[in-house]
Amino acid sequence: MGEFRPQEGNFSVQDARIAVITARWNSQVTDGLRAGALRTLARHNIQAVEDFYVPGAFELPLAAQRAARTGRFDAIITLGCVIRGDTPHFDYVCAETTRGIGEVGLREDLPVAFGLLTTDNLQQALDRAGENQENKGEEAALTVLEILELFKNMQVTQ
Repeated sequence: MGEFRPQEGNFSVQDARIAVITARWNSQVTDGLRAGALRTLARHNIQAVEDFYVPGAFELPLAAQRAARTGRFDAIITLGCVIRGDTPHFDYVCAETTRGIGEVGLREDLPVAFGLLTTDNLQQALDRAGENQENKGEEAALTVLEILELFKNMQVTQ
């Protein structure tokens, strides 16, 4: 069974306004995720990109919600990294961050990409944040572009 990969295509959403929210915790990883997302947006001629930083992954949902409520963005990309340690802290942070990011997209009716790495060790995280085909920041950017394209073709009825 193959791994999911968002569509790389000819998106007609160049006028999209996108917020990229990156956690500073584990910055040796999150900087790579951010670079991958920004490369992908540039490759698809997305000009209106605003960068924001939060202390850690746990703060991503609140920042995404605030960005959504400004009305300035058509989509949000959240990027972070949580590496398993010896305590249950990993489980709590991952679960609540995942739930929160998902809720923002549903509550605000806005594409919110989940670019949160949850890995067992630093090497796994670095492998998913490098300049390679596995960069999850790139995948998060492709995901919002694909959903924005889909939304353009859907009619919302009241």
